[in-house]
Amino acid sequence: MGLRERKKAETRAALSWAAIRLAVERGFDNVKVEDIAEAAGVSPRTFNNYFSSKAEAIAARHLDRCLGVAEALRERPAEPLWDAVLRAVLSRFGPDAAVAAHPVTDAARWTAGVRVVLAEPAVQGEMLRAGAIAEAEIAAAIADRTGTDPRQDFYPHLAASALMAVTNAAMAHHLRSDPPVPVSGLLTDALAQLVAGLPAPTS
Repeated sequence: MGLRERKKAETRAALSWAAIRLAVERGFDNVKVEDIAEAAGVSPRTFNNYFSSKAEAIAARHLDRCLGVAEALRERPAEPLWDAVLRAVLSRFGPDAAVAAHPVTDAARWTAGVRVVLAEPAVQGEMLRAGAIAEAEIAAAIADRTGTDPRQDFYPHLAASALMAVTNAAMAHHLRSDPPVPVSGLLTDALAQLVAGLPAPTS
């Protein structure tokens, strides 16, 4: 990635995180595009160059993380597929520069706020769209690693769909657990169970 592309990616990430942070703090309906742009240190026009709505900006963080999984999967060395998948996922679902610049101080309040934001119909629609885009890219990356054809073969799409389901389940459990369970541990456990064939829990 060149300097210009890196700067664009940083601006996009800053806008998305600002949209999430402000929506959690103030409520989705109480945040304007101008507020998000100001928090990210750019103009509203710049915001509109990246996103068509604040809901899209909120969902962009999830989209970019999942697209990053596909990118990381392509960059992994030769190793068993699901080992590569786990490492690719964990590399993209940790804290990043945007979070470091504005760390969460009250975890319980933050988690409750995120749940409310994600329940917004506009955000749900954008999250579904983001998931579909990311799943297609992950399927293509899995096809590259497995020597399959994403236009003809079922496996890469099945694997990508399963991975997105695991990711969504882990994020949802993180948000509903009290206290919140770390996402990295949930993802590791969920992928291990998936690879094992999802055995029924033992009593």
